[in-house]
Amino acid sequence: MLNKQDIFGYEPDQKYKTSVAYFSMEFAVDQALKIYSGGLGFLSGSHLRSAYELKQNMVGIGMLWKYGYYDQVRDGNAFMKPEFIEKQYSFLQDTGIVFIVQVHDAPVHVKAWLLKPETFGTAPIFLLSTNVPENDEVSKSITYRLYDSNEATRIAQTIILGVGGAILLDILGFEPDIYHMNEGHSVSLNFYLYAKYKSLEEVKKRVVFTTHTPEMAGNEAHRYDLLKKMSFFYHLREHEVKSLLGMDGDSFNYTLAALKFSGKANGVSKLHGEVARQMWSDNPGVCEIIAITNAQNKAYWRDVALDEAIAANNAEAIVARKKAMKLDLFRVIADQCGKLFDPNVLTIVWARRFAGYKRADLVMQDWERFMAMVNNAKYPVQLIWAGKPYPEDEGSIALFNQIIARTRAFANCAVLTGYELHLSALLKKGSDVWLNNPRMYREASGTSGMTAAMNGSINLSLPDGWVPEFAKDMKNCFLVQPASNELQAHEKDNQENRNLMDVLEKAVLPMYYGAPKKWLGIMQQAATDVAPTFEAGRLAAEYYEKMYSL
Repeated sequence: MLNKQDIFGYEPDQKYKTSVAYFSMEFAVDQALKIYSGGLGFLSGSHLRSAYELKQNMVGIGMLWKYGYYDQVRDGNAFMKPEFIEKQYSFLQDTGIVFIVQVHDAPVHVKAWLLKPETFGTAPIFLLSTNVPENDEVSKSITYRLYDSNEATRIAQTIILGVGGAILLDILGFEPDIYHMNEGHSVSLNFYLYAKYKSLEEVKKRVVFTTHTPEMAGNEAHRYDLLKKMSFFYHLREHEVKSLLGMDGDSFNYTLAALKFSGKANGVSKLHGEVARQMWSDNPGVCEIIAITNAQNKAYWRDVALDEAIAANNAEAIVARKKAMKLDLFRVIADQCGKLFDPNVLTIVWARRFAGYKRADLVMQDWERFMAMVNNAKYPVQLIWAGKPYPEDEGSIALFNQIIARTRAFANCAVLTGYELHLSALLKKGSDVWLNNPRMYREASGTSGMTAAMNGSINLSLPDGWVPEFAKDMKNCFLVQPASNELQAHEKDNQENRNLMDVLEKAVLPMYYGAPKKWLGIMQQAATDVAPTFEAGRLAAEYYEKMYSL
């Protein structure tokens, strides 16, 4: 059996002696470990990296996905398509622990693997897999694909994470002071804890919750009868669950249940905290919802040479290093797209999870105006898109491929595949402008702009998510004016396209080419302002101070 020294390899700092188990469906800690899809994983990965740096008493509980999320490749016409390729990880430690979780009233064997802290510089992370010889093919497939599209499989995944993770901790003899649910996927753990402690109040003393989803439709829910059939409620019957949580109706909402089981919850930016309180305040029994703004681990994301040049206020070194980083990115563009980009040309990147509300094509909304910008000889520009749609989201995949088709003829436009940690870092380091234009109040936090600012890429953004806490227009970023809430969605898109193009044409492009010292000043100010306020060391310490002291 593993002891505490085997797990941690270090003595936790007494300042962080409260023991925490951090449950997350995905962790993005290194390019080599493909068990994440996007922002949720980037956040949890940075959190556990900073927990390790601070020597916090924390373990992660996650899932070992056989095929990861998916591999983003190209078909014969160079359009994007998803592939599912088996992954192998020799660096994970086999704990030798195999245990049983009931799923659909049947025993499913679960194996625990350990990502040791020294491997990638994180707090220890236990990863659960059902891909073991003892299981039949259906049970094995539970941990094949992150966010499987089959509803029953998806529910089974949340049971393995929540109930399975709680059982593993008991097997290890690690009874944490706090169980932290990062998003609602692990909410089933509370039914295990309720069976253990026989009291909702006792569960609330031990559980906290982070919500990331600012719109009702995005919060996972399933029918009570299906969840009961799947053994989701552990030993409770449907009417007992409804009575315990005061949740009637036909569907069980993961987020609402998590808010009722938790002693405290948080949104992931000040703006999102307000939105979350408005969303859930009419429900009796929900816990207090505070705000702890997301952050990213600077030690992982920064370019050391650029960071040192900015700290030394060495303009020549900043410019030289930025050009070198652009060339690193441009080699990927040449390889994938056969296009040679120029490091002296302003380079704009739109890169994040591909979802409709994030509006990857907003800059193209007025095609004539877009063409005029792309063909402007006085102020040349290069544009890059990247990001992963959900593999079954045909609309987002179609949009991705539509952007490929519409920009294929332009030597200064590129769409990249393979958007994971490595490419994300190259894009942030190799861009001059980081474009962020979601529909307002739909972005809970959005952390990519933080790591862009750490790497000399200036945010061009609508004031959603974390941005209002950071932004000083024309001083550390460029802000796009949001349209009136009175307008219909298509009218907002049109207005915000006009506002975005105005900023590009009247501020961004003229400054880059006509006032390089001013540009450099904004870049340096952004790098100065983003850390430590939006660095994950602050985040990790703030969770201990505000969430783990119930």
